[in-house]
Amino acid sequence: MPAIDKPGKKYKVKRPTRDEFELEELADQLTEAKREETEVVLTVWGREEAVRGTITEMDARTSLVHVFRHSETVKVQFLDIMKVSSPE
Repeated sequence: MPAIDKPGKKYKVKRPTRDEFELEELADQLTEAKREETEVVLTVWGREEAVRGTITEMDARTSLVHVFRHSETVKVQFLDIMKVSSPE
């Protein structure tokens, strides 16, 4: 009987890990942008394009950040946000 190869394991690419200080700094930047209602550009892990808009809500229960842009709301997972910057 011929040997049957087992299918190879498929590994998901893992999100980069960050320490508590980095996450706290990120949360502070998001909170300030929400409070001042300024437009931000979020670099999001796993997305080709950056998310640009105004933060309308930060849901602690679901860890989602709601970003309003072009008459729609985009929900981004907090841990997927790599960088917060201001638009150029």
